[in-house]
Amino acid sequence: MRETFASSDYCDDDYPLPQSDPLHVLSSTLWVVEQGEYVWINTEQVEKLCEQWVQDEVGAAADAFAWDDRYHFYDGTERTVNWLLLLDALNFCFWSEKDTPRWSIEYQGEVLNGYWAEAAALKRAVEEGIPLWDAQYLSTISPETIAHVFRGTQTIPLFEQRVAHTREVGRVLLERYDGQFAQAVEKVRGSAVQLALLLADDFPSFRDRACYRNCEVHFLKRAQICVADLHGSFQGKQWGAFTDLAQLTAFADYKLPQVLRYYGVLAYDPTLAERIDRQEPLQPGSEEEIEIRAATVWACELLRRALLQRGRVMNAIQIDQKLWLWGQNSTAMRPYHRTRTIYY
Repeated sequence: MRETFASSDYCDDDYPLPQSDPLHVLSSTLWVVEQGEYVWINTEQVEKLCEQWVQDEVGAAADAFAWDDRYHFYDGTERTVNWLLLLDALNFCFWSEKDTPRWSIEYQGEVLNGYWAEAAALKRAVEEGIPLWDAQYLSTISPETIAHVFRGTQTIPLFEQRVAHTREVGRVLLERYDGQFAQAVEKVRGSAVQLALLLADDFPSFRDRACYRNCEVHFLKRAQICVADLHGSFQGKQWGAFTDLAQLTAFADYKLPQVLRYYGVLAYDPTLAERIDRQEPLQPGSEEEIEIRAATVWACELLRRALLQRGRVMNAIQIDQKLWLWGQNSTAMRPYHRTRTIYY
């Protein structure tokens, strides 16, 4: 039997209904969840997962966003800020077609794929002297250089789009911020929300919005994760200091719904479930794809509120990260949905 949730679930005076959502992510995705026909949220399983986390003492303290510096470039200067912008401009779509090998690279004796391969490839390039922090260089970068940066087994998916995004980063930085993304960060005066909105406004490739039954739906996955990455890289200081990180939502991708489905929090219409399990691609912007992403955002929000009711404080970034890391060991899980898109 289909289960969903009422918009009053887990709401209280401190965490109002999403009409106050400054990013319009919660408010616009709520309507999708309430209207959706292909995907739903099992609130009983939200409770069960919440109880499991409480027993594991998850969220006993609001730990900082964990950051793995093995695969990320960092020198504490404006160069790192530009490098992180490029990292998240290219942070999308690493999956391969069914029964074909994934793109991967070898870095410092490890074979990496997915996001870790992207980050390590960009760090490797800097170590080889390729100035991926230089806006002028990025604005005219050649496909041959991008191919060299991402060299490995197979070709990284959506290669042409990655070339275009790299050039966009350089061009917009030169046109608006004297080549330094740090100027944009300083412009928002510590607001994570305003920086995510700035990214979506100034960089078209970050403009992660969809249309669902004639209504605009906001996700802003890569814009939000770029803010989180700045926070993590700089450990909440300097260009990583934000006062409103709790206003960010989960980063709706393809790994989080896979994990949430495994724990029974998300359920799919049988026909959709079969398509996903067969690894049949879903069209970007289709109702099915938008419903999966919207339900992912709200499942994480309901989990956050359920944890809060039990005295466990976790923001959406921390919940997202925990679920994503679980998804990196997903051999026991059914396949994730596959959509060729620049947004995740």
